[in-house]
Amino acid sequence: MARLNSFYLSPENWNSPFMLEGGEAKHLGKVLRTRVGDTVRLFDGCGREGLFTVTEITKSTVQLDLTEEKTIQDTRNITLAIGWNKSSRRNWILEKSVELQTRGLIFFQSEFSQGKVPAEIKESWTEKLVAASKQCGNQWLPELSTISGSLEKFIEHSAQYKNKLFLWEKADNDKVPENSVFAAESTLAVIGPEGGFSLREAELLIKNGFTPLSLGQSILRWETAALLCMGAAYLEKQKA
Repeated sequence: MARLNSFYLSPENWNSPFMLEGGEAKHLGKVLRTRVGDTVRLFDGCGREGLFTVTEITKSTVQLDLTEEKTIQDTRNITLAIGWNKSSRRNWILEKSVELQTRGLIFFQSEFSQGKVPAEIKESWTEKLVAASKQCGNQWLPELSTISGSLEKFIEHSAQYKNKLFLWEKADNDKVPENSVFAAESTLAVIGPEGGFSLREAELLIKNGFTPLSLGQSILRWETAALLCMGAAYLEKQKA
């Protein structure tokens, strides 16, 4: 059976009568030229997906009938906290976070951040996650959040995590991550912006229960470090 075309329907709109609007409706009707009677796949980004029959297509909406539904268990553990950067690679990280089944991404303000972290999640970020999910078939979208202000605010937010890691190029060589450290339950891995962390920030994180770890001898760009952490967690989970 050929792979069905997939479309995103937010959790708050996952109810009867089922309807796609805006960009998703346009994609279904005008771009993919789906017809009434065709079967498509919808997902809500929170583990739920279903098979639907298209019943009506207008210029701005698509109505559908649910024929089959299931919920996929959430097995994701790692959340990445990344010091804010003005970087063209941010969209790339958003995409890979879906493919590698990352639980969440937090963008926080650091002393060496380039610019100010936005107060709200940008719609374009969510659109990038949805596009990646359609491509790879992951039913779960990472939870996105931003934390403005000082590092102290981020540390307050981190209290909910059991396993807190601080990825730092100045960590001792014997602190290179061991197997399964990234896939451990409720893991938060912190990565600095392009300029890294100040000594004050490093001491503050360690004081508040973050374990400093090295990712090896090379000084990595933030997006490389992020991808390495997500990839390690993904592979570790497959072995569990």
